[in-house]
Amino acid sequence: MRARYPASSGYTYSFGPGPLTPAIKAIVIANVVAFLLSSIVPALTLAFGLRPVSVVGGLQIWRPITYMFLHGGIFHILFNMLALWMFGVELERMWGSRYFTRFYFVAGGGAALTTLFLSLMPLPFADQLYYSLTIGASGAVYGVLLAYALYFPNRPIYMYFFFPVPAKYFVMIMGAISLYSSMNAVGGGVAHTTHLGGLIAAYLYLKRGSRSNLMGEIKYRFLKWRINKNRRRFDVYSGGRSDGPSRRVH
Repeated sequence: MRARYPASSGYTYSFGPGPLTPAIKAIVIANVVAFLLSSIVPALTLAFGLRPVSVVGGLQIWRPITYMFLHGGIFHILFNMLALWMFGVELERMWGSRYFTRFYFVAGGGAALTTLFLSLMPLPFADQLYYSLTIGASGAVYGVLLAYALYFPNRPIYMYFFFPVPAKYFVMIMGAISLYSSMNAVGGGVAHTTHLGGLIAAYLYLKRGSRSNLMGEIKYRFLKWRINKNRRRFDVYSGGRSDGPSRRVH
């Protein structure tokens, strides 16, 4: 995602949405610290990862939250934190840190509950899922991606870094892949049921708060209109928030 800004000597390009916002910065730091600790003491992954048999049978109720801060390798945490930054920063700026943090944990916790629920169902992969260990922030990140697609449906996302796909279709593709994979098997170390659960939890949470979000959006649009109206009186223009694929500041 690139934004183009005119400069005195031509054009400059920037990658991503800008600096880390407070909540995302705290989440990234927590994930990095947990990753380093689990690398030094691998038993932490077994003690705090999401394992349905331990939650249901052992009543280890902390696991549906703590699993989000553990990762299986450097690329696992790198891509999750990169996606959180790219798609979450603008949401936090729009919602505020408190609401974004609550949404993040609802998506990640909902993803864990989906995994627990499916592990108890009479499904072909339920037994394997019941004894499996799931780690990573992917469920919460998928929820953030869904929210991004709902608010900015036509923003291009470069799938595999080469193919531009509108955000709304990108989420549909990722959701379909997770659904298909979860119906067949839990393989390759990727908990597709958790990804799917993050999408569902995020959608339900946003739908529940759609009325208040709608009123907030209306208030935002009205305030933005008044500010821009006053700015035009003094020939002052600002790029502000944009729903397009790029933001140009005049």
